[in-house]
Amino acid sequence: MSKISNEVEEQGQALREVARVVLPANQDLDALPLYVDGPLQRESSNSGAGEVAEHPDDILSRRSMKIRPGRRVSFGSYFNAFPASYWRRWTSAEKVVLSVSTEGSGSLIVYRSNARGISQRVEDRRLKGTDTSEFELTLAPFGDGGWYWFDLIADDEGMTLTSAAWSVPDDRPAGTVTLGVTTFNRPDYCVNTIKTIAGADGFDQVLDELIIVDQGNKLVEDEADFPEAQAAMNGKLRVIRQGNLGGSGGFSRNMYEVVQGREDGSKSDYVLILDDDILLETEGVLRAVAFADFCRTPTIVGGHMFDMYNRPLLNGYAEVVNKHRFLWGPIEGLGGVDFSEAGLRSRRMLHRRWDADYNGWWMCLIPRVVLEDVGLSLPVFIKWDDSEYSLRAAEAGYPTVSLPGAAVWHVSWMDKDDAVDWQAYFHERNRLIAALLHSPFPRGGRMIRESYNVDTKHTLSMQYYAASTVLMAIEDVLKGPEGLHGMIGSKMPEIRALKDQFSDAQFSKDLGEFPAAKKSKPSKRVGPPKPPTYRGLLPWAAKTVVKQIGLPVRELSKTNPEEYVAHQDGKWYHLSTLDSAVVSNADGTGAAWHKRDPKAVRDLLARSAKLHTELLSRWDSLAKQYQDALPQITSPESWAKTFQTNPPVDPKK
Repeated sequence: MSKISNEVEEQGQALREVARVVLPANQDLDALPLYVDGPLQRESSNSGAGEVAEHPDDILSRRSMKIRPGRRVSFGSYFNAFPASYWRRWTSAEKVVLSVSTEGSGSLIVYRSNARGISQRVEDRRLKGTDTSEFELTLAPFGDGGWYWFDLIADDEGMTLTSAAWSVPDDRPAGTVTLGVTTFNRPDYCVNTIKTIAGADGFDQVLDELIIVDQGNKLVEDEADFPEAQAAMNGKLRVIRQGNLGGSGGFSRNMYEVVQGREDGSKSDYVLILDDDILLETEGVLRAVAFADFCRTPTIVGGHMFDMYNRPLLNGYAEVVNKHRFLWGPIEGLGGVDFSEAGLRSRRMLHRRWDADYNGWWMCLIPRVVLEDVGLSLPVFIKWDDSEYSLRAAEAGYPTVSLPGAAVWHVSWMDKDDAVDWQAYFHERNRLIAALLHSPFPRGGRMIRESYNVDTKHTLSMQYYAASTVLMAIEDVLKGPEGLHGMIGSKMPEIRALKDQFSDAQFSKDLGEFPAAKKSKPSKRVGPPKPPTYRGLLPWAAKTVVKQIGLPVRELSKTNPEEYVAHQDGKWYHLSTLDSAVVSNADGTGAAWHKRDPKAVRDLLARSAKLHTELLSRWDSLAKQYQDALPQITSPESWAKTFQTNPPVDPKK
């Protein structure tokens, strides 16, 4: 035992591993920049100089790596640097112990950074033979930001990293967790997640159970390799089937099961909910549990989101809610961070600690005591359930932390059209409900104005399906909270059934089905469309509205689209100038024909003005209705009735 370990033991405490240094599974070199940092460079560079030039056979195991003669390898990376500022701010830990086991000869250098991203050398040590080096490192200087990490430099004979870990002096038992996955017709992803968890090292002490809530008709249990995956879980897998209640209904079932406890009366300390269409870095689960164990108060601990098809690309780091506009999203500059272009050490912005308002439910750990205090999710199917939950928890004194080093890979939001398809209804309705519950501003701040602007843009862009569902959402909000549980299983099919009434909602995978683009007057524009200038906005808007409402549709545009519009060019200020257009969807798999209809425009604009006026006049009374109903509609008892009245569908249908 080392001197540091002996000293800790003499003080009556053991060392608790809170983050192990790991390497990518399956020797995945695409993901390697997240585990081993490349050369230092400026953030503005996109030359590719930050790529890590390693070989697959250098990765000896999940915890071991060969350092070739004369090479320097930095573990100042996303998954292997220690996020000291987060531990300093949110936990009771005062120091961390770094332990590094090596074979061969070379040097080990420990670094830290400050909130401005400036690297500082802390300690260095010469290594020879089989060696274990330990460093006791204070967390005191990390009030606003900063990380710890280490580099290895091999001598001429080379060296091997055998293992390394970050530990905190403590003798408290580790908390226990139930992993909760909600799925709808993604059985292959779920079975892969089960296998990943079953094969993970270190889960024996913390994992109580993995619960799959299957809401589809393509069942996880029908997958050919499910029996093998189930057997590998050694009795710690449970599959629950229920009707399709969306993410909020599926994750609420996971939460409900944790609150109720298992048959033997035991209960997990945490539920960690996961999306179904992910790839999981299992080490992040252990880190989230360990971090939550040390938090001063019960804390929601979220994981970050990387792009499944571009592994080094970070899409979600720390997300916040602009409460004046009531919009959620990443902090500016923290979305779309590509670690293949520049690593963690080179990205000064990531060395500051960023505090989140909420964490997406692609990966999010929630303490059971929080569930018992503030309830389960809102019964809203999808959208805003995760952000509303963290806002509600924060008002009760439970913060949310998005923890670096805990993450999943998920399909990018950039490849989805969820703002203009059937999900537009849920974006609008649930955003309004969240604002009614939590907005600190009179009449929701800019919420109603922005809602009106969004619906107007849909209408002027010939997105009549989206515009209609937005107005349906407002109508349902005005009815009050009492019907939310009753409609959770039926609203989505109802909205999707409306698609047949709108050409802009009917996508074809074959562009050859559409006529050729023709226009009586050729466009004078060169290059991508541009929005009107601020000075020219009012005359432009007046001209556009007059055209949209009063001018007849050009005859040629009834038989032929005026343009084929790429998805990235399908902005409201461009589509509103056309009488018809074939517009591609976000993932490039199809397109739909948008056709201007002056009567539809008049009807939608009039209806929108009426509904938004009523919403404005009733805001205060509606807010009180929703706030008074919140404890009841999020209670386990209310959710239990909803689960019972929404049985699973027949997989043969």
